[in-house]
Amino acid sequence: MIITTLVFDAYGTLFDITAPARRAAATRPELVTIWPKLAEDWRRKQLEYTWLRTITGAYADFAQVTADALDWAMQAHDLADPALRRDLLALYDALDAFPEVPDTLRLLRGRGLHLAILSNGTPSMLASAQRAAQLTGLIDTTLSVDPLHIYKPHASVYAQVETQTGAAPQQVLFVSSNGWDIAGAARFGFATAWVNRAGAPQDRLPDTPQHEIPDLSHLPRLIA
Repeated sequence: MIITTLVFDAYGTLFDITAPARRAAATRPELVTIWPKLAEDWRRKQLEYTWLRTITGAYADFAQVTADALDWAMQAHDLADPALRRDLLALYDALDAFPEVPDTLRLLRGRGLHLAILSNGTPSMLASAQRAAQLTGLIDTTLSVDPLHIYKPHASVYAQVETQTGAAPQQVLFVSSNGWDIAGAARFGFATAWVNRAGAPQDRLPDTPQHEIPDLSHLPRLIA
């Protein structure tokens, strides 16, 4: 079946999640050497909390999870500055897109493809990120886990694509920088493209990516 719909993960795929710590470090000397590790710890805890909240049934939205993860990461790095916390969370609502993202999305839209986001982020977080990255108007459908009160990679999250866009799983190419997300989407029945920006090893999971690319600029040739 022909691919008609591209579904993108948001954080780490379209939006650079290291940007808040990196941008804050430009004006805060205490972050100059530690910002990469701070960003890494923040992201790791953010994902861990989504999985643990799904397993335990203790849902909180992604804004709360993101703040909780930042609190852990700041304490781990002996950072106890409420103003820094406030600034980092504000920067997270205004993430940078990766450099190739806008042009790639325009090219794909020009080919008549339906473009969607499927994300753990809340609707307001995703709207804010798209505005800040000047992607508004390039995405046709934005889907959040929030109405389901459950996080990826639960199958019910991926099922939203068909109910909200009308595209059957065989018509979807799912694009994510997260190996676990790719595994969940592949198990659901989507074709998948793993954006392996860091050159990481493939996750040892039963469902593997159909394609592996270093960034989104390689997507158009896959569709072709």
